[in-house]
Amino acid sequence: MVEEPASPGSGLSSGTGALYRRFIRPLLDQDEGTDAEQLTQVSLAALGQAALRRRWPLINGVLQGLGTELGLRDPRLEQSLFGCRFANPLGLAAGFDKNGVAAALWHLFGFGFAEMGTVTWHAQPGNPRPRLFRLAAERAALNRMGFNNAGASALRRSLERQQLPPAGQRPAVLGINIGKSRLTPLEQAADEYAASLELLAPLADYAVINVSSPNTPGLRELQEEPQLRRLVERLRRLPACPPLLVKIAPDLEDDAIDGIARLAYEEGLAGVIAVNTSLDRLGLEQRRLASTGTTLDQEAGGLSGRPLRRRALEVLRRLRATAGPALPLIGVGGIDDPISAWERLAAGASLIQVYTGWIYEGPDLVPRILAGVIQQLDRHGLRGLTDAVGSGLPWLD
Repeated sequence: MVEEPASPGSGLSSGTGALYRRFIRPLLDQDEGTDAEQLTQVSLAALGQAALRRRWPLINGVLQGLGTELGLRDPRLEQSLFGCRFANPLGLAAGFDKNGVAAALWHLFGFGFAEMGTVTWHAQPGNPRPRLFRLAAERAALNRMGFNNAGASALRRSLERQQLPPAGQRPAVLGINIGKSRLTPLEQAADEYAASLELLAPLADYAVINVSSPNTPGLRELQEEPQLRRLVERLRRLPACPPLLVKIAPDLEDDAIDGIARLAYEEGLAGVIAVNTSLDRLGLEQRRLASTGTTLDQEAGGLSGRPLRRRALEVLRRLRATAGPALPLIGVGGIDDPISAWERLAAGASLIQVYTGWIYEGPDLVPRILAGVIQQLDRHGLRGLTDAVGSGLPWLD
């Protein structure tokens, strides 16, 4: 594990973070033990109940304490992108809160935005279990969840029950990530995406077209330029369509990345999210899963976490070089410390997202990253985050 240089962010240690390291981190430091998916479900169930009861005095007090511990506000971190005002550039990636049960709480964890989903029109159980595996030594995960979610209608009901402020008036920007149901043929995919988006658009600050998950058969074919163009054009015809982004795979060839950058510009997409999980085993082909006894090159699913960092950065740089500075990019994949976050911003990401790294590192990763970004702004003499995006400036110790 690479040592992090000392920074304003690396010394932050909230009470919540200390509890996480004492009680949760030991469960995550080994591949076996508590089932990874079960641990997530228990956490989300508790957060979902807290979201519905967040105005009760006792729960409100606990939540406000959480927000005080993990929140870090600085006007230099603020940005306006595709009609949304972001308090800071760090977001929770799609995949954790698939059904939006804790949408009302994510700002209290310090996030400037959070992405719900991936949601499909039809409720679906996903792939058979086990389907989520820890690779603790590598700070990585293998998942083949298969878009398990309760469906678009259930997501809408969940968000409505939480009585969120209207879009544009929330403490954290809310994105909704939309995918294709497994049972829907590819030729009908555009209609299904449109149905989900039309239902959920009034609740979304922005929406993401997920055509890059490796765990729904045939889905990645929708990344091909003709199919993706038809899909985008279908969705943009919807009334009151929110800002649209597309999430792409790390496994694309350079010419395909260039094609998506051109398509985003020509079709008026609000941005591109790079990247989803990888089918490439990224040097871990012979890594054996203790629970199955087989190696990663024999296992289905997408790889996430620290091994993805280099490839995610390469794709981001390629997108920025092709698209130019005007297209907003969101960098995700392998970000688990202030240095990797700054690297992604300097390479051209206006926003960044965490998931696997946040699980391993704990809730105080968010303020550590934000404090590290502020430190780098100071050391480079920059006025704000927008001066750092795409600057290519290195991390300064």
